[in-house]
Amino acid sequence: MSTEISIKDAAKQLNISEQRVRTLCRQSEIESRKFGNSWIINAESINRYGLRTAHTIAEDHPAYNVNKKSRKPIALSFFSGAMGLDLGIEKSGFDVRLACEVDKYCRQTIALNKPDTALLTDINEYSASEVRLAAGLNKDEDIDLIMGGPPCQAFSTAGKRKGLNDERGNVFLKYIDLALELRPKFFVIENVRGLLSCPMEHRPHEKRGLDFPKLELDELKGGALNFIINRLESSGYSYSFNLYNSANFGTPQIRERVIIICSRDGSKPPYLVPTHSETGEHGLQKWNTVKPAIIDLQEHDHLTFPEKRLKYYRMLSSGQNWKNLPIETQKEAMGKSFYSGGGKTGFLRRLNWDRPSPTLVTHPAMPATDLAHPIEDRPLSIQEYKRIQEFPDDWDLAGPIIQKYKQVGNAVPISMGNAVGTHIINLLNGNEIANFTNFKYSRYKNTSDVDWKKQFEKLVQSHEKECEQSSLDFS
Repeated sequence: MSTEISIKDAAKQLNISEQRVRTLCRQSEIESRKFGNSWIINAESINRYGLRTAHTIAEDHPAYNVNKKSRKPIALSFFSGAMGLDLGIEKSGFDVRLACEVDKYCRQTIALNKPDTALLTDINEYSASEVRLAAGLNKDEDIDLIMGGPPCQAFSTAGKRKGLNDERGNVFLKYIDLALELRPKFFVIENVRGLLSCPMEHRPHEKRGLDFPKLELDELKGGALNFIINRLESSGYSYSFNLYNSANFGTPQIRERVIIICSRDGSKPPYLVPTHSETGEHGLQKWNTVKPAIIDLQEHDHLTFPEKRLKYYRMLSSGQNWKNLPIETQKEAMGKSFYSGGGKTGFLRRLNWDRPSPTLVTHPAMPATDLAHPIEDRPLSIQEYKRIQEFPDDWDLAGPIIQKYKQVGNAVPISMGNAVGTHIINLLNGNEIANFTNFKYSRYKNTSDVDWKKQFEKLVQSHEKECEQSSLDFS
């Protein structure tokens, strides 16, 4: 039988007034029943409401109700976010025992949807033995998979490029060190494309050029990734990586992420197996598109565009952007941005019904990264974000609407997570992995571990020649 509490206790738990609690009861926002002139409230309903609205803190806790007899392979998740990668891994057949996330709203989302999963906060605060304890694992129990996407800002091409010297970059190294200490059969690193070119040490552009010393080896593009893979190799783990477009795995979205698969047994893992291709190449299904993903949705929670932008959106149809306006209207709509460089395709952008969505961003109504509905005069809704990222419709998101967009916008699409999980399970079981020769995994070149390493070695050789020439010039 569910525990029931009084109005007074509920108000104290949520830190709101008793009158506000009564209003929530009348509006059926919380599960309650009238008792005389007052209300009796379901305690679990209060807890869920508190998590969803950020009135309640999601505390750290171990895994509950662990099924020790389960034959499912065990996975531990770090930098879990809204659990996109986790849901995909779980869909492939893993038992995701633990989530580790520092963001307040993501933690509440995890607690709402996966209350039995162990929840930890800052990865820096936990040792390998403490992680095992929280996940319900003994010291000798094998972990099949550890996965995580360390914060991408330190490596993002849009950021300040401080690389591993950025505090967030150090969290990246903590993740690798912790995974190597836990010694799972496999572990996965997911990150942004910028990881491929991020230096180990970042030198500001104003301190480069003829008047400054030549760049050091650690300051070369790709130095951070080179450091990471050297760390893996010295620990006995083999690896493979590529830049993968989620559309090639069934997601109705073009979203490209670096995925590094690391194997304890020392044999190089094959690349992920695509299930879709743009026009059906290699005998695969064609890419999924926006319309089937969102057309049947009835309820929408969304931000709004300012009226001055709506004026131009009313002139655009599915798949169009500012470039489809008459030239004088373009100048009027874009202002000074019209004369700046770059493609500017994110301005006044309507999604195309018949194409995958562009990469979902954390705010769909910023001028340079608009994500407007194909025909309606509004940004994409939270419900549409969830569909495009393939979250279940009933997946609860905690916090205000901006935080909900951020959580879903930062997530790994479920199909991509499922592709990773299925791949690892096939490797665990010794199944044959299909090889798609010359498959175009992304829009960019030299993104596989093989091609990337060749490019990096050329860069190193060029750097060494420059240094040698420089020393001759001063001798």
